[in-house]
Amino acid sequence: MYTEKVMDHFQHPRNMGEIENASGVGTVGNAKCGDIMRIYLDIDENQIIRDVKFKTFGCGAAVATSSMATELVKGKNIQEAMEVTNKAVMEALDGLPPVKVHCSLLAEEAIHAALWDYAEKNGIEIKGLSKPKSDIHEGEEEEEEEY
Repeated sequence: MYTEKVMDHFQHPRNMGEIENASGVGTVGNAKCGDIMRIYLDIDENQIIRDVKFKTFGCGAAVATSSMATELVKGKNIQEAMEVTNKAVMEALDGLPPVKVHCSLLAEEAIHAALWDYAEKNGIEIKGLSKPKSDIHEGEEEEEEEY
């Protein structure tokens, strides 16, 4: 069901933890499944992401996508970090089962939320960044679930 890379990042997550006095912190969730992801960024004066950490409450795929997302943005500048999409996270993990694609979307949104926090704290605008949602399903019409 899961690729070797997903299992590796779930069993041996990279960059787990918190950054005190982080440059930007982003928290997003998925009310439908209960996953919550928080990304901490330490950004230097040249807008390079020096360090990144995450805390995730959720399934194995949520932990794996958080871990991979941190690997993809570490050392990048903020504009390069903006280019890390959920598809890039999934490709880096060699794929996710269709029912777990939302986890990669959480990772993308958490990065954007942390960048938004950084931009707000520093009074700057980041090209292509819009105010993040706190829940990835925010703004969607309520769907009827069948049991």
